[in-house]
Formats: sequence, structure tokens, C-alpha cells
Amino acid sequence: MAKNSTFSLLVVLFFFSLLSLSSLCFAQQHNYMDALRKSLLFFEGQRSGKLPADQRLRWRRDSALRDGHSVGRDLTGGYYDAGDNIKFGFPMAFSVTLLSWSVIDFGRNMRGELSHALKTVRWGTDYLLKATAEVPNVMYVQVGDPYSDHNCWERPEDMDTSRSVYAIDRNHPGSDVAGETAAALAAASIVFRSRDRAYSRLLLSRAVKVFEFADKYRGAYSSSLKRAVCPFYCDNNGYQDELLWGAAWLHKATRRRRYREYIVRNEVILRAGDTINEFGWDNKHAGINVLISKEVLMGRAEDLRSFKNNADDFICSVIPGVAHPQVQYSPGGLIFKAGGSNMQHVTSLSFLLLAYSNYLSHSNHQVPCGGIVASSALLKQFAKRQVNYILGDNPIRMSYMVGYGPRYPQRIHHRGSSLPSVHVHPAHIGCKAGSRYFLSPNPNPNKLVGAVVGGPNVTDAFPDSRPYFQESEPTTYINAPLVGLLAYFSAHP
Repeated sequence: MAKNSTFSLLVVLFFFSLLSLSSLCFAQQHNYMDALRKSLLFFEGQRSGKLPADQRLRWRRDSALRDGHSVGRDLTGGYYDAGDNIKFGFPMAFSVTLLSWSVIDFGRNMRGELSHALKTVRWGTDYLLKATAEVPNVMYVQVGDPYSDHNCWERPEDMDTSRSVYAIDRNHPGSDVAGETAAALAAASIVFRSRDRAYSRLLLSRAVKVFEFADKYRGAYSSSLKRAVCPFYCDNNGYQDELLWGAAWLHKATRRRRYREYIVRNEVILRAGDTINEFGWDNKHAGINVLISKEVLMGRAEDLRSFKNNADDFICSVIPGVAHPQVQYSPGGLIFKAGGSNMQHVTSLSFLLLAYSNYLSHSNHQVPCGGIVASSALLKQFAKRQVNYILGDNPIRMSYMVGYGPRYPQRIHHRGSSLPSVHVHPAHIGCKAGSRYFLSPNPNPNKLVGAVVGGPNVTDAFPDSRPYFQESEPTTYINAPLVGLLAYFSAHP
């Protein structure tokens, strides 16, 4: 073995020994099934529209029942993405895609929580079907004016801010949000294929239409709708990855050769090899490569081998101490990337590590990374360490999931959670009247069970304070990939 290869191996082994030692210092016995139940319960707290009779978070009530009225459409339902009251279609669609992927790969591990996972997916897809009913003429991608909303601190049940409807069309394209929506609908069609065939067919046929619309009228939605979506969910990465992402999910859902040919034909044009270690609502590159690699590892798609090579490079870029690491780690071992809401990177990248680990295991493959070999077991160990950190195995012994463990965030940046519920305070709380609750040092009165917040900074420090929104705000796209991780580890503790 070469000298530098030996050094790389020692660095990796040293890092993982540190993780093991740190885990022993603050390790707990985790109930992953309980955490899974709570992570799904969180989505009920994010519901918009008319709540169903089986709603379990009872402090929430109906909200935004006239969404879409201004354009003559029913756009009620769906999810609020975070601690505000806007329905942003881009992160909502990504959350649905990852929830669906979680069910596809790990649904068999969910046991009694599978029914709740299916309801969670369907609450999102029911809304996406409404939003795409007029494609290819128009697709609705956002409800609510973000500036007026962010100028208020009020319950979703009290909203009196503008519920403006924003759309893309042929002259104002949005290939990014449309491509992600096509991916979400296609992925969900797989989820419901054996459970509700008529609904599955509807989802798939709509996914095909939405993808064709995204591909034919190319452009970024943040150019067409800049004031509405920037800087909140401005697409900084471009729309090309969402076109490949949508095609990849349509190929998985249909097995039609035209989607495979589309992927091969557009691989270079749409920059499949860019930013290989990024994955989230804005950047799909690592996800594309891992998703497509399954076909290659099973020996069914040699013409897609470059995606498997990219996936291997992703693995090597995340494993600490190998080559030139592009991901930071906190002293406690948490993945850390610059920017807000770091836990979105932790859960998304960990999900990919676990998914790829399973694909490697089933095909009896490993990933060579310089002087070491990243085995399926090593990837699972690393993903599990990230999950355990979230659940409380960290230097400050804080669970970053609300309601899980003895110590968790009490003052999360979330309007509905921080204001008294309608049940407790039936009277309307106006736009600015909620400010005193935002600034209060008291814990939130309503527990948003299962919410995972943005998390600690690179030094493992966490300010449990509403104004520190990058650390204290939960989002659907943090929780969505965590659902799959918790399902797997509940069956393989």
C-alpha cells in the first residue's frame, strides 16, 4: 500500500474511533420507532387547509381555506414549509419526493407507522395535483406573499396577510419547480402503485405532463418570479438538475426507454457531474447519481455508469479524511455546511449514504476511496452516527427533535407553536400583536412534536431562541429524509 494511502486509512480510522469514543461519552439507547412516529406527526402540524377528523396535533385548526380564490381555483391544502405561513411549491415538492423515496426504500421497516407515512405523502400529492391541473397552460407554485407574511407573527388560523397566487407558464417558465414536482408525482405513483392503482395512474400521468412542460419551456422560476421567491427559495443552482431528477424518477416509475435515453443524451448538457456532494431542495446532483446508480449496480444500465462513478465520488467526498474533504464536521461529529438550516444537509446527505449503502450491499459492491474501501457497513455506521447526534448523542446532550428525549428545543422559530392556540385563545391575534410572543423568553405553548430544527453551529453550540431562525426553525425538508433513516434504524438498531 502506498504511503499516502496508508495515511488516508489511518485518518479515517482515527476519525471513526473519535466518533465511537464521543458516542460512548453521551450515548443513549434510542427508540427509533418513537422518533419515526414523531417525525411523521410533525407534518400534521404543518398542514394547511381543512384538517381531517383524524388530525392528531389537536392545537392546530383549519387555515387558509380561501387559497386560490383570487384566481378561481381551489388551492387549499398542502404544507407550510417551515415556521411561516407560506406555501412554497419548490421545497414542498422536494419534501414529497423524499417522503416517497423513504417509503419506497424503507416502507417495509415502518410497521405501524406506514399508514401515517402514506397519509403524509398523499396530503402533499393531493395539493400538487391541484396546483398542476392546468398544465401546460399554467402551474401554481406558491400561495402567499412572503414579504407581508414575514412582516407578521401570527397563527395560520388568523392569517390576514395577502394570499397572492404565483404561477409559471409558457412565457414565465420554471423548469426547476416543475421538474421537482414531476419527480414528486412520479415517486409517489410508485408508493401507491400496489395500494391505490387509480390514484397511482393519475399521479403518473400528471407527472408526465408536468415534466414535458418543464422540459419544453426551459428557465428558472426565480427569474420569472424573482420578487416572490427570492431570497426565500431562490434557485441558485439552476434548473438543469431538476430536469435530470424528474427524468430519473419517471424512468424509475415507468421503465420507458425514452426517459433513459433522455438522461444519457442530456447528462453533459444538464451537468450531472456538478457539485457531487450537494443534495437538497435546490440541488439534486448527489441524489440523481445515487438514484440512477442502483440500475448500474444491478447490472442493468452500463450506459449510465458515469452516474455510478459520480455517486462513488460523492461517497468519498463525504467520508472524513479521504482525499480533499468538501464537508466540514463539528467537534461532535456533525456534518456541517455553510449557510442556514444545517440539519437539511445532515438528513439529506445521510439519507443518500444509507440508500447507497443498501444498493451496494444488495449488489455486493464497495467504494474505493484512495487508500480505503468504503463498505456498506461503514456508510450505515456513518449515517447512524448523524441520526444519533440529532436525537441527543452530542456534546450538549440536546435532542434536536421536539418532544423526543428529556431535553429538546423549547423556543422554536414557528408561529403556530409559539402563539397560544385557538382553543386556549379563541380571539383573533393580529399581525403585530404576536410580536410579544416572538420576543418572549418563555417556552412555546404548543409542542410541535417531531419538528427537527436547523440545529447547532459548527462548534456544536445551540441558541434555543426564536430570533435565531437559522438554528431554531424546523422545515419539512429536514424531516422528510429523516423519515427513511429512522424507519431503517428502527428495524436495524
